Amino acid sequence: MLRISADKLDSLFEAIAAKQALYIPADREDGEAEYKKYVSGMKLTSRLNTLRSAKDFFFPQTEDIVEFRMDGKKIEVNDIRKECEDFVIFGVRACDARSFTILDKVYLVDPVDSFYKNRRDHGTVVTMACSRPAETCFCQTFGIDPTAPEGDCACWKAGNYYYFKANTEKGQVFIDSIAGLLEEGDTAELDSTVARTREIMKKLPLANLSTENFGGDKLNEYFNSDKWAELSESCLGCGTCTFVCPTCQCYDIKDFNTGNGIKRYRCWDSCMYSDFTKMAHGNPRLTQLERFRQRFMHKLVYFPANNNGEFGCVGCGRCLSKCPISMNIVKVMKALEDK
Repeated sequence: MLRISADKLDSLFEAIAAKQALYIPADREDGEAEYKKYVSGMKLTSRLNTLRSAKDFFFPQTEDIVEFRMDGKKIEVNDIRKECEDFVIFGVRACDARSFTILDKVYLVDPVDSFYKNRRDHGTVVTMACSRPAETCFCQTFGIDPTAPEGDCACWKAGNYYYFKANTEKGQVFIDSIAGLLEEGDTAELDSTVARTREIMKKLPLANLSTENFGGDKLNEYFNSDKWAELSESCLGCGTCTFVCPTCQCYDIKDFNTGNGIKRYRCWDSCMYSDFTKMAHGNPRLTQLERFRQRFMHKLVYFPANNNGEFGCVGCGRCLSKCPISMNIVKVMKALEDK
């Protein structure tokens, strides 16, 4: 398998960034990690996951859509989209990589979201296999193998080497572009690292969490459950879970008066907010219980019902670690299963 020694990683990043934009997960001053555009000398974080997921690259938090300029009764409509530059996202974990597949099912079906598609077409995803999953990880619950990540090109860190394998044609193009820096090497140490990681996965607190009792045929059973009242009682409706979630896909569209016209943009929204989907007649979900139920029913019932059994969660664990009242999808699953 092709590999590069760890002490040449900076040279690899320099070579990639010389040809197209490169983004890597790097440390912040507060100790968290986030994706940053690579500049010379930037170091890859040692943290397992970034604070926010990599979905920002394809479905950004805010995005300009169109601009209106008015001259009396004359209205000029300007398409302000710009072609994205080609870019590489390096170090995407297996959970986040699977989230792209889920988002594709939303934004690449008719009618195709051209903004999302444009970014997907220009982006190359280089995943990074996990070697030390966290106690909050449960991606294997959803059929994700963190030791064999998806994406255009997969990468593994084993010993003093980074190993690479193309998963798609785009991934092969990426490998060809850096072939001069790579060498052939045996995979004995890589195989050992993968084996150790899989042993760790078996011992994780959530290793036995299952989706067996969830899916599209559970709508009435779980929708009418009396468990929602207790589960939602302490929810603050802050939306933290939706903003760190790699698969949440809701957005709002707003107009902004720039003083020289009207700019229409979209921004992330949350089903946990009291004004979510609010219309002239009011809000279809008036209580926090209803809004709380909507979020988890979508992940565990509605989405698989409409997508051949695929769930709307990838087990990244961000909601477990970031919710201020320690409520999350795992607690919901366990509560609903306890009949």
